[in-house]
Amino acid sequence: MILAIASGKGGTGKTTVACSLAAALERPVVLADCDVEEPNAHLFLKPHWDATIPVTVDVPVIDGEKCTLCGACQDLCQFKAIAVLPETVLTFQELCHSCGGCALVCPAEAVSWGSRRIGERRTGRRGPIRFVDGTLRIGEAMAPPLIRAVRRAAADIPDCAVVLVDAPPGTSCPVVASLWGADYVLLVTEPTPFGLNDLALAVAAVRKMGIPCGLVVNRCDIGDDRIHAFARRENLPILLEIPFDRKVAEQYAQGHLLVDVFPEWKAMMRGLYDAVVRELERGSSGASPEGRASTLEAREVSA
Repeated sequence: MILAIASGKGGTGKTTVACSLAAALERPVVLADCDVEEPNAHLFLKPHWDATIPVTVDVPVIDGEKCTLCGACQDLCQFKAIAVLPETVLTFQELCHSCGGCALVCPAEAVSWGSRRIGERRTGRRGPIRFVDGTLRIGEAMAPPLIRAVRRAAADIPDCAVVLVDAPPGTSCPVVASLWGADYVLLVTEPTPFGLNDLALAVAAVRKMGIPCGLVVNRCDIGDDRIHAFARRENLPILLEIPFDRKVAEQYAQGHLLVDVFPEWKAMMRGLYDAVVRELERGSSGASPEGRASTLEAREVSA
């Protein structure tokens, strides 16, 4: 099972829930931190690192002797990564999305492929938890290729029946890359106006992808009840409510894993996991059957 933990905004407690879930299950599990721009799950899990591997993407290399300056590659590229000048061709590797179209349309077969490093991914372990994360190179604009590399590495780890994906906040391309192919999404939110606004965006994105989802309401005893009204209106199950606790906030700020400090958190996280399993067995809280089918089909193709 691939269980993604996401949120419409940062600071809701998404990583806290992901790390606590991984530790509370006490079974072979993979935790993939896909927030490659600001990975922080390792600060709580403190894994023993096994390997650090550079991640590269393909970029076009133009053979000046073969190139006829016809401009076909420039016309095709929607990201302006190639510029054909009167006497040469310039490539802007940071803009390239590695689609391969320029090589396909080149009549002179002048396009070959080089590589460009965009970051690195790491693998490690803490007891039964296998851990994967990625760190995007400073200045990089595109996180999805590195996120896909983290997801592939997590999928390749054997003998782990559960993969937890700690997604980046928001609803942009990195989030979509993190959630793609997930069986269920836990959306962590808070009962504030900002929390509700960003939750609505996240729910719309997840349903567009055809993935069933449920809510975790963190700091449930602050703010108002508009999150609950929204959940009733949208037929979203609230699987867990976590009240504010200053002691929990203090331990989190010191980088402690909460299930190690508070025994009740272990039971709470196990209950959350059981609730997700029940939701999947009931087949509720998802988007249309057509959307779910297309997501599963895409997952099979990518595999």
